[in-house]
Amino acid sequence: MKAKKIPQRMCTGCMEMKNKKDLIRVVRSKEGEVSIDLTGKKAGRGAYICKSIECLEKSIKARRLERNLEGKIDEEIIEKLKEEIKNAQ
Repeated sequence: MKAKKIPQRMCTGCMEMKNKKDLIRVVRSKEGEVSIDLTGKKAGRGAYICKSIECLEKSIKARRLERNLEGKIDEEIIEKLKEEIKNAQ
């Protein structure tokens, strides 16, 4: 039997490839609304972040998250992300 392939995604903070399930997905819908996608199935453009505050801050400082989502990210979404990371740890 063939081994099942585990999906890998790149963290926008540390730029490392990790298992998709170990990352948090941030998605921008066609309407331009940015939200956190815990299921990983929402439609739209997605970007992934590790479950660590350091990676989130690196991603925001380097503007990688905004670049990957092709849009501006509200402070409210960033606060929700920080809260979600704290809950995951």
